Amino acid sequence: MADDMELLEALAWWGVPSLFRCPVDPDPAHCEIALVGVPHSSGNGSTERDQHLGPRAVRNVSAHNRRLHKAFGYFSPWDACRIHDLGDVPLPEAMDNEACVERISAFFRRIADAGSRPVAIGGDHSISGAILQGIAGTGSRLTAGRPVALVHLDAHTDTYENIDHWMGARKSAAHWAAYTVRQGNVDPARSVQLGIRGNTRSRDWLKTSRDLGYDLIEMERYRELGPAATVDRIRSRVGDGPVYVSFDLDCLDPSVAPAVSNLEAGVAGFGIDEANALLRGLRGLDIVGADVVCLMPTKDQPNGITAMVAAHIMFELTSLIADGIQTRRGATRFDLPASSS
Repeated sequence: MADDMELLEALAWWGVPSLFRCPVDPDPAHCEIALVGVPHSSGNGSTERDQHLGPRAVRNVSAHNRRLHKAFGYFSPWDACRIHDLGDVPLPEAMDNEACVERISAFFRRIADAGSRPVAIGGDHSISGAILQGIAGTGSRLTAGRPVALVHLDAHTDTYENIDHWMGARKSAAHWAAYTVRQGNVDPARSVQLGIRGNTRSRDWLKTSRDLGYDLIEMERYRELGPAATVDRIRSRVGDGPVYVSFDLDCLDPSVAPAVSNLEAGVAGFGIDEANALLRGLRGLDIVGADVVCLMPTKDQPNGITAMVAAHIMFELTSLIADGIQTRRGATRFDLPASSS
């Protein structure tokens, strides 16, 4: 009967649509992994502003991804540790990007103070800077006061600090990967940006990332290296310290994820198997948090394919973190408290 119920829990069209059918509990002290929706759109004024609908779209389909991780030996993140849906970050000043960034940071600071590891679904890419402000660097319990190594999968660098705002937004989707370095939330000497692709808007479009100290793996270089060598390069760079993974859905080929905010259709992006291989190659690293961003539900196919892809990437990231928690604890599911999700 228990197995039958597990199968039923993977049906997305019935029941309350919490993220992956996890218990809804706003207190981060009650979980080890905190799933959070960040319904924010005002950090990227160059595209339609409906990325705030992303969390709801993923909630509607994510039960479909309450699964076992086959590549990790039929690993169940849901049994390995306590995983709760903390709900959405409340953003009453929705059209004021700077106010929203500070509210997002405060929300995630509370998660870090509780020692829980967040996995967020956005929302435009400015949410990553807000989250990193809240969980990494000086005073962070989650990172022991250290900056994180950033593993950033994206078609764009998001380090455009050569302009002081992006259509009015300052801590914007175009700036977050720069100002988090300047503030000490991200250590660029341990960080990698990969998947960058497409014809350029200026000759110096990569200069800001290189000046900051990031290791850039453009799509052409990834194709030369191949997935295994790319993973080796990432792992050797990030080392043993805390890691944060930010996954912009536009790093995927538009045929895989058509409903994203800044499509780069002229050069092939990652296929889903390539993205899986890159993420699974991070297994064993100390991943303290992650996000999936830039889903545009109003541009999606009727079957919600991009939302399903976003949910899958969220599952991969959650599994990576849960696997790491279980490995460090050295426990099995039977050692966990009865309140485990």
